[in-house]
Amino acid sequence: MPQTQRPINPWIIAISVMFATFMEVLDTTVVNVSLPHIAGSLSATIDEATWVLTSYLVANAIILPMTGWLASVFGRKRLLMLSVVGFTGASFLCGLAPTLGSLIVFRIMQGATGGALQPLSQAVLLEAFAPKDRGKAMGFWGLGIVVAPILGPVLGGYLTDSYSWRWVFYINIPVGIASIVMTKMFIFDPPYLKQEKRRVDYWGIGMLAVGIGALQIVLDKGQEEDWFSSHMIAILAVISAVTIIALIVHELRTDDPVVDLRVFKTRTYAVGVFLMTIVGFVLYGSMVLLPIMLQTVLGYPPLQAGIAMAPRGIGSFFMMPLTGLMTGKFDPRKLLSVGLVVGGGTLIFLGTLNLSAGYWDIFWPQLIQGAGMALLFVPLTTVTMDSISRERMGNATSLFNLMRNIGGSVGIATTGTLLSRHTQATTNMLGANVNIYSPAAQATFARVRAGFIASGSDPTTATNRAMAAMFGMVQRQASMVSFVSIFQLLGFLFIALLPLLLLMKRPKHQGAPIAAH
Repeated sequence: MPQTQRPINPWIIAISVMFATFMEVLDTTVVNVSLPHIAGSLSATIDEATWVLTSYLVANAIILPMTGWLASVFGRKRLLMLSVVGFTGASFLCGLAPTLGSLIVFRIMQGATGGALQPLSQAVLLEAFAPKDRGKAMGFWGLGIVVAPILGPVLGGYLTDSYSWRWVFYINIPVGIASIVMTKMFIFDPPYLKQEKRRVDYWGIGMLAVGIGALQIVLDKGQEEDWFSSHMIAILAVISAVTIIALIVHELRTDDPVVDLRVFKTRTYAVGVFLMTIVGFVLYGSMVLLPIMLQTVLGYPPLQAGIAMAPRGIGSFFMMPLTGLMTGKFDPRKLLSVGLVVGGGTLIFLGTLNLSAGYWDIFWPQLIQGAGMALLFVPLTTVTMDSISRERMGNATSLFNLMRNIGGSVGIATTGTLLSRHTQATTNMLGANVNIYSPAAQATFARVRAGFIASGSDPTTATNRAMAAMFGMVQRQASMVSFVSIFQLLGFLFIALLPLLLLMKRPKHQGAPIAAH
């Protein structure tokens, strides 16, 4: 039965769910920089240690779309409490893990319990605020979604260097306890959200787990295994495709679906989910590319590369609240169009950099891009969810967050593959011009060889070192060309989304305020 509601300031509710959201999103990236330390501590290879990341993402992706159904069965507050308790407890166990196998098991538990946190917190916020104030709510909530993945590598690097990789997990415990206390005190199930005695869609749950789980493994391990040259990846891709198609057909026909896909009949919602998928693709893809470029091409140490990523978070941090205020006063679709142009423009600018790029050449586009992401995220969420009824909000936010995460996984996999393939092709193209018939190549070779001889190398060794050095120059140039080409591609992809905004309806901003719960 729903609990008795008390008049509670919606901003108290916002803070309550923000703890859980920030903690869960942070964990998607905070472990990345700790992998070498985890591998060394637990006597594992780096490849084996990457399952610490994959296991979390797979479990998270499976549970995420089921959140709306789980909330209707167990109650939203109860599910939120169970998720936070489970996530916090799993974090503690991850910190204690004595072996890699046990750590992977605990990470699966962490991903499964954390999968419901994003859609639950978003649904609670959208209902706690009146429709006209939802932009402010999403501006606050968006701070966790956009800033946490950027802060993750910096915090992870600091904790690992200063203390131990285990503190990457222990840091969740105080945040989790605060979230549990505030959820218990301030969040209540609304009257219309009744616990239902529904037929359990076992087929839907099974197909969802297999299809989404296999897809996540394919996306996470594909580049590492050279995609379809690996029998494992090929088999998982077929299993995923067949199972997801069967799931869609089954869920549209059953009376009690675990994932209600009928919500996509609402055109604005369907377009909004597609746009969020592409936003996830570009955001996560570019977030992975930039630190790699800074370290491998421009020579930044890992911690400095993480700090160089901070301006994006700073831009989002200051722009999110402002965007929330503007969303209530202006047509959100116009703000969204500005966000697409700003985000696309900054990526295209990053596509003009070269090997002489300095820190400020990275700082300013990152700062502006962070502001653009705020102009993207807040209006897009507000417009997309405006036409969804309160009863269907939990299911709608589940699918919305799932597609953002899948878009991010596809973006990371695609940009990684494009970078590898493009670098190989560009290296071959540039290398073909470095030959004995090229005056520029001859002059460079003679200068480099003379430098090695002057440093004490014998002529034969100097020749070999000069050839290796010139090949390194070609590779570095080829890598830079590949990075900037992909940045330009991602930027133009954002710009190409502008016509889709015409398909979305302006939010009504009508109706009585929804009671806090």
